[in-house]
Formats: sequence, C-alpha cells, structure tokens
Amino acid sequence: MPADTVSVTGWGRTAPSSARLVRPRTFEEAALAVRGCGARGGIARGLGRAYGDAAQNAGGEVFDMTGLDRIHTIDADGGTVLCDAGVSLHRLMEVLLPLGWFVPVTPGTRYVTVGGAIGADIHGKNHHVSGSFSRHVLSFELLTADGQVRTVVPGTPLFEATAGGMGLTGVILTATVRLQPVRTTWMSVDTERASDLDDLMARLADTDHRYRYSVAWIDLLARGRATGRAVLTRGDHAPLEALPHAARREPLSFRTSRLPAAPSFVPEGLLSRTTVGLFNELWFRKAPRARTGELQRIPAFFHPLDGVPHWNRIYGRGGFVQYQFVVGHGREDTLRRIVRRISQRRCPSFLAVLKRFGDADPGWLSFPVPGWTLALDIPASLPGLGAFLDELDEEVAAAGGRVYLAKDSRLRPDLLAAMYPRLDDFRALRAELDPRGVFTSDLSRRLCL
Repeated sequence: MPADTVSVTGWGRTAPSSARLVRPRTFEEAALAVRGCGARGGIARGLGRAYGDAAQNAGGEVFDMTGLDRIHTIDADGGTVLCDAGVSLHRLMEVLLPLGWFVPVTPGTRYVTVGGAIGADIHGKNHHVSGSFSRHVLSFELLTADGQVRTVVPGTPLFEATAGGMGLTGVILTATVRLQPVRTTWMSVDTERASDLDDLMARLADTDHRYRYSVAWIDLLARGRATGRAVLTRGDHAPLEALPHAARREPLSFRTSRLPAAPSFVPEGLLSRTTVGLFNELWFRKAPRARTGELQRIPAFFHPLDGVPHWNRIYGRGGFVQYQFVVGHGREDTLRRIVRRISQRRCPSFLAVLKRFGDADPGWLSFPVPGWTLALDIPASLPGLGAFLDELDEEVAAAGGRVYLAKDSRLRPDLLAAMYPRLDDFRALRAELDPRGVFTSDLSRRLCL
C-alpha cells in the first residue's frame, strides 16, 4: 500500500514525531499493514483527537483507519448499529438521529471514530448515569498481531484490555453498539451559577441524579472567596411536547453550523492570564443565575467547539496540554487543594470543566472511577508547567486517583501503577497476545506499557 512519511501529532500539537502513514481501505489491507510492520511496529489512528501521543509512533507505522467507514446494519427497532471502526460519531448522528436514535456516549467533540471511542473508552456528560462508551459495546472485531480477526465480547479479558487500552491490543475493525432512543434533536437545559467550588460540588452532589447530562465550566483564575466559581449546565433530551410548534414539523432533523476556521498562525501569548481572565469574567457574568428549560440543539449542548474548525490553533505553535484527573469520593480535599494551587499558579485556562463520575468501567486502563474529574487546557509554553503538573500528578496518585491517558503527553511512568491497579494484568495479556510488540506508540514507549 502507498505510505507517506509525515509528521504526526495529537490535538494538543505537542511532541510531534515522524512515521509512515498507511491508509488501509479494506480489512485485508489492514491485515497486510499489520503483517508488514517494521521493527518500530504500528498503531491505529482515527481522527487525531487524542490530545497527546497515543496515536503517534516515531519511526514506525501509523494506520489511518478513517477509510474504513461503512455503516453495515442498523436495527431501528432494537436500537443497535454495526459499523466499521473508522466511522465517526458525527456520521452516526447524521444517520441515526432521523431514525430516533443517538450515540450512547459522546465526549466534547463528535469528530472521533468508533474505534477511537473504544480504544480511549471515552466518557461524556452522562457518565454518572450511563458510564463510558465501552459499556454500550456489544461486541467488536479485533485484528491482533498474529493476523487473526477475533470477535470480542464484554466480560472477557481481551475486551477489558482493549477498552481503554489505547490501541495496544490490536486494530479494531468493526463494532456493534447499543444506542440511546430520542424523540427530538433538541436538549432541555438548566443553567445556574455557583459562587465557589464548595457551592458547585454541593449542587452537583445534591441534584445530579435528576439529569442525564451534567457538566460545569469552572473559572480557575478566580481567587479568594470566588475560587472555583462556575457555571453549571445540565439537561436531557427534550420531549416532542416541549418543542415550539414550528420545530415539531421536523423534530429529528440534525443541523450543524461552522464558523470560519482558526487561522493557521496565531501569535504566541494570545491566551495570557490577562486575556483569559477577561474571558472568564465575562463568561461567568453573562451566565444566568438560574434558568430552566432552555431549548438547545444537540451540537450546541454537546459540541460547541466543533463549530470552530482547528480551534486548537488558538494556543499558537507551542500547542497546549490538556490535563485531566479524577479523584474518588471522600477525596474532595485533594480536589480543593489542586484547584487552589492552579488558581494561585495563575494557569490561563479558559476550557476547564468539572464533572462527577459514576460507577467504574470494565476496562483495565479505563479512566473513570467514581468521584470528581477536572479537565483543563493550559498553553504548553507556560514557564515551569512540566514541574508543576508533575507535582499535581503526585497528589492525584497519593489520593488514589489517576490521569486520563487519552489526554496525557507527559506523565512519568513510575506513577502509572499507582493510578491503574490492573496495569500488570494489561502488560501480561499484551505480552502474551503480541510478544513481538507489533502494536506500539509513542505513549506506550514513554509509559512502558
């Protein structure tokens, strides 16, 4: 197959590396690509929305799976879909929403593939109700290092190693996914402001059970009594009777809009403490103190940044780090301490969200565990950022928490075992299944996975 040597990076645009990019168009070509890997191995890649180096492989092969993008069957009565791993969640929404079905879990972008959704075991605003993506996967076909295609089902070691396994057990070819029924493509949304972090956590803990979807934007530059102030947004799929009469004519129409793309060149330092502080102040003050039942389209509620192509460019050529961690219930003091430290450090983050996770998911390297998760974007050029995040990693690990591998680009390997107790099981299965190390990535080498 034709292959080009290209520079590959994650969505954060940090730590690029060069690899041979192979674009299989059939399952047979995917098998040939795996069998033809050189000494540096290969890794599957979807739409490149992992923030760090999970879908990079310096000096080896990267398999671009977006050419395998067929939707094979839809069970419109039972609510399942069988599709190729290269199908995006955006494409599934286009096809399934007019039939009254929605994807069971979506992250903050719909431009991720089904294979990537399983490999990273993505989560969304509904984790406290629905869990992560793998919980809704009925089976998938996995191309392993020996050239076999295995049908993998929940409850087996191979399923639990692959869900959240960052592509290191093989190449996912197809998946059968259980769907969420909806009657409209509108969301009924409640919005309210929280005065500080304790106020926010109390509101989330007391009332999250009333909502399918819940998330809070948090101001990490606020200090003093306002530390952790936030805008809390929660909702559910709107019923038909909630729509105005004009919208009831096409209640399942799926419409998206796109603004002009971010420019290819953005001056360094655009997102400074001053500019981000101004944005955060305006964003908090323009939010209603309390508003209920607002109707929003699905893209506006779930994926507002998808309307700005290449929004990751706004951080400049240096890119950005997205740091996401979770700590369990009973470890709220750790969360408070980290929020205070970020606030005192004056990290200019305007994309910071806090959510509550529900039950843990089955994947051995799946990120969610019951508790509190905070995600924030930070310009990679911020002086002393690496040492500061290393200190936060140590706090998270000491509290029994973990960082999200799909967003990581700099975690030290010595902390990984404390964060992921099933790490040895994962390594053992991988060694048995792939003794030659065919499937490898920059992330796997960095973390000794």
